[in-house]
Amino acid sequence: CSSLAIGTTTGYRLFSLSSVEKLDQVHESNEIPDVYIVERLFSSSLVVVVSHAKPQQMNVYHFKKGTEICNYSYSSNILSIRLNRQRLVVCLEESIYIHNIKDMKLLKTILDTPPNTTGLCALSINHANSYLAYPGSATSGEIALYDGNTLKTACTIPAHDGPLAALAFNSTGSKLASASEKGTVIRVFSIPGGQKLYEFRRGMKRYVNISSLVFSMDSQFLCASSNTETVHIFKLEHLTDSRPEEPPTWSGYMGKMFQAATNYLPAQVSGMMSQDRAFATVRLNISGQRNICALSTIQKLPRLLVTTSDGHLYIYNLDPQDGGECVLIKNHSLLGSGKMEENKENDLQPPVPQSYAATVARPSTVPSTSTMPGYSEDGGALRGEVIPEHEFATGPVCLDDENEFPPVSI
Repeated sequence: CSSLAIGTTTGYRLFSLSSVEKLDQVHESNEIPDVYIVERLFSSSLVVVVSHAKPQQMNVYHFKKGTEICNYSYSSNILSIRLNRQRLVVCLEESIYIHNIKDMKLLKTILDTPPNTTGLCALSINHANSYLAYPGSATSGEIALYDGNTLKTACTIPAHDGPLAALAFNSTGSKLASASEKGTVIRVFSIPGGQKLYEFRRGMKRYVNISSLVFSMDSQFLCASSNTETVHIFKLEHLTDSRPEEPPTWSGYMGKMFQAATNYLPAQVSGMMSQDRAFATVRLNISGQRNICALSTIQKLPRLLVTTSDGHLYIYNLDPQDGGECVLIKNHSLLGSGKMEENKENDLQPPVPQSYAATVARPSTVPSTSTMPGYSEDGGALRGEVIPEHEFATGPVCLDDENEFPPVSI
């Protein structure tokens, strides 16, 4: 969550998210029009692009050099692409292709997958366990979990009654969150076992289309956004972990009741925590637009980032201790002539003094980017990143001016 890639009618753009006030454009390409998929390998110079002009073709570029590494064509339109340092996954409506990212060789084709019209799939960013999750059924919320390293099916998780709408791994690939098309319940499962760990209720009044589901890098928080104006952030904590110094509250009392009750409940029930209220929320000033969220650490503070399909990036402060309503601190326009166009009316709301001061005063509970798995210390902010050797999957791979990544000539 340290950079942002957007596809436009004229090409694609890459931005660095290292600062709240300033949005740095890392790269802009106008060579291919109508880009609807652009995926960057973390903060490196490797970027994968798919255009409406050739929706069945995947182009892999080294954008810093301005060179094409390779391209692949498939039997039908590409719906989504996921990648980590070990694998590149291409999802079509009824098949999934798994490539080795070192040489782009095709390792496995999963054929005859249930119809997946949205290209829903998730890949763990932790290359040590490249788990892949995708819908196992078109009519129910069954998740197929596949091991991208061993190229074998891991398990099937009966997650929801209705068809799936969203999937997301945490940073280590040890947890998987899911939501169905109803959008009322979000569940978190252990990986690779598939045990249900958490259940969050987003709302009961209306069905919504959850468009974005994402963990914070430390797996403490889970964010869900939909076609409504409200973004929900849930905290992954056990109610039994109440601190002794906490004042007596209704929730604390219920936590103690729950703790007592777990002695009499079956293990699979007591091990799963259900929460009906979000830890923190955001009310967007738009509704009905597709958006994507991220929980990141910018300038040593936890932030919620929301990017909307009309080309805006909203940055909010997230109070990691008390939650509540998140405060909008910046609104960037991502479109225009390379320079930021700021929305003067809604650009900056005055922060709530108590909430903002409390957030700044507390040490951040989210680790800095330098300690996140798969990220380099500087985040490759303004250039193609030279990734430290220990962050690579095993193999002679590097990304610098002398050696192209991956070392292929297709």
